[in-house]
Amino acid sequence: MDLGLKDKVAVVAGASRGLGYAVAAMLGQEGAKLVINSRSRAHLDSASERLASQGIVEVLAIEGDIASPSVPADIVAKTIKRFGKLDIVISNSGGPPPGAFEGFSDEDWQKAIDLCLMSHVRLIRAALPDLKQSLDASILTITSYSVKQPIPNLILSNSIRAATVGLTKSLALELGHDGIRVNSILPGWTETERVQDLMAFKAQTNHTTIEEEIRKQAMESPLGRLAQPDEFARVAAFLVSPAASYLTGVMLSVDGGMVKGML
Repeated sequence: MDLGLKDKVAVVAGASRGLGYAVAAMLGQEGAKLVINSRSRAHLDSASERLASQGIVEVLAIEGDIASPSVPADIVAKTIKRFGKLDIVISNSGGPPPGAFEGFSDEDWQKAIDLCLMSHVRLIRAALPDLKQSLDASILTITSYSVKQPIPNLILSNSIRAATVGLTKSLALELGHDGIRVNSILPGWTETERVQDLMAFKAQTNHTTIEEEIRKQAMESPLGRLAQPDEFARVAAFLVSPAASYLTGVMLSVDGGMVKGML
């Protein structure tokens, strides 16, 4: 199937590693022009080199912390200066630290809100004027399956990502008349650097090993394993593409069946 992504301009936040990088690479393989963002210039340079090795050269790499109030607008401005348009926004960030409720201060909560909620708000708000000019505008927020089934010791992520899902659904209703589709993917446990860090935290807490914690987590899926980033990225590429032109307001779990609820 031709997803219709050739020459579309896509901004992918948090794209130097993990799920963000996997999605950017998949979009690039489908012919999209990419804007990738990360806090780390070294990670961005590495990601750009890996993309170039796959023949993906229409890439603009922008350094900046997506949780900082000024960075989202800067990303959009540089995108328009380079490519002249914007069709797809994939709003993605790292996650807040693990821990239980009593271990976090007001400052911790505010940092998590800036990272996991306000980064989406600011990037989408900055992008809207240009998305309204696109014939195939699409926004995708990356959240977590924890919005359906809270994950132990992730109180910050469980709480704030739920707000992002509320934002996503509300924007789907508001922006449909402008021809802008807004969806979210709720990933489960996927083999990324972030998950390795969380498994290390679990191992320390439970006095086990990272390998043991990964094995236990994998068994929660009917498939008996964690996801690979490319498995997530293929779903994301379809969802933001013109091939999914009648899908909006979707909160799609890509979790290998780990959520046990009916909805």
